Amino acid sequence: MLFTQDDDLLEIADRWQQSGRQFSGLIYAHQMKVTTGQAVRDLELLAKAADPEDMRNTIHFIPLR
Repeated sequence: MLFTQDDDLLEIADRWQQSGRQFSGLIYAHQMKVTTGQAVRDLELLAKAADPEDMRNTIHFIPLR
């Protein structure tokens, strides 16, 4: 699973997801919509709660709601 705030990488992951290409998964946060503290808390929660295999080929957005 990779964390990014890069819009281009989000678009690439979306294309991969639509085409069925395998990837480890992506967590995306828009730079203006999440504080560093919130990103760290949400990433920690995902790391503790998510099974890495279940995160494959998915895109998740933070902040979590």
